[in-house]
Amino acid sequence: MTSVEVVRTRCCVVGGGPAGVMAAALLARAGVDVVVLEKHGDFLRDFRGDTVHPSTMDLLGELGWLGDFLSRPHQELERIRAHVGSEEITLGDFRHLSTRTRFIALMPQRDFLDFLVEHARVFPSFSIRMNTEVLAPIEEGGRVVGVRAQAGGVPIEVRADLVIAADGRHSRLREAAGLRTRTIGSPIDVLWMRLPSREGDPTDSLGWVQPGRMMILLERGDYWQCALVIRKGEFEALKTAGIEAFRRDIADTVPFLADRVQALGGFDDVKLLVVTIDRLKRWWRPGLLFIGDAAHAMSPIGGIGINLAIQDAVAAANILSAAFTQGAPTDEQLARVQARRELPTRATQALQAAIQNRVIRRVLASGAHQLHPNAALRLIDRVTLLQGIPARIVGVGFRPEHVEARLA
Repeated sequence: MTSVEVVRTRCCVVGGGPAGVMAAALLARAGVDVVVLEKHGDFLRDFRGDTVHPSTMDLLGELGWLGDFLSRPHQELERIRAHVGSEEITLGDFRHLSTRTRFIALMPQRDFLDFLVEHARVFPSFSIRMNTEVLAPIEEGGRVVGVRAQAGGVPIEVRADLVIAADGRHSRLREAAGLRTRTIGSPIDVLWMRLPSREGDPTDSLGWVQPGRMMILLERGDYWQCALVIRKGEFEALKTAGIEAFRRDIADTVPFLADRVQALGGFDDVKLLVVTIDRLKRWWRPGLLFIGDAAHAMSPIGGIGINLAIQDAVAAANILSAAFTQGAPTDEQLARVQARRELPTRATQALQAAIQNRVIRRVLASGAHQLHPNAALRLIDRVTLLQGIPARIVGVGFRPEHVEARLA
């Protein structure tokens, strides 16, 4: 019979994404023993969220990590510009912000996670176990006291005063906890792909909008990270129509890509993101706290999800670090984390839902031969000061958090 490895720690963080690693790093910075469990062996996966926003870079600055972050390969996006029909307009300008950095940094999430782990390892009470898949929570007396996991077929029990679930929108712990979810839904899905970049390509045109199609481009050096927005459930019909028709759709939406769509060999080169917006009605149970996508799945609109998750992590660490000096965090303290982060989550999701339903849905359903910017978009494009409003919503968000002074 295989023996069970038992690990004891003060806090067990499930999920080695940005929210989980940041929460663990900040708790370890406060002297709390913390173990991160990550089911994959490395971070070299096809991540979709590669944006690091000014609010997150402010946090890195508060930790003294920003200089090292900016020394690593990245691209900088100072403005949000879009082609609507035949016109190009500016929708937001991050140069109006009062943050440490006035741009969005584009960095592969695997590189960002390597960066966070590297800095977290400076704290002796931080550890991360890769190739460790969490199977279920351990409950005793109505309280979560750890998790059951496995690594290489070897069973593991991690016993902890608190389990933080940061294992994403498909969280196994979220399913096991039996907590109720409010589903807002989404009328869209997103198809991710890469296409080569070439000299002379536009460098600051983020969105391309044509009747029935919308595409977002992120410039990544030698390639474009492309997100084609489609109607919910439309992917199967696109596959039935064939790859040639799909290539033509892309070329019609973003004309300068027409000379390289053959780089898509087939639909194996296209990744489907099924978009949903939802949130837990309660983010905690005794001994268990949900943060990031595990607590609230976001739309990819604005690339806000990662940065909102990191704000959750900072709030959790600020509220709970001192609690660990007195024993296990109480239910009241876990509820305080939700109370702190629920309003910005609701506000962000409401804004994303409004954009999806009132703007994107209409574009995708449009049968017009040509689209033109409406009066509101033209006003933003013409009035420089107005461009700071969407830039602040995307770049900073509602109720940004700040790292509290180190306790240990």
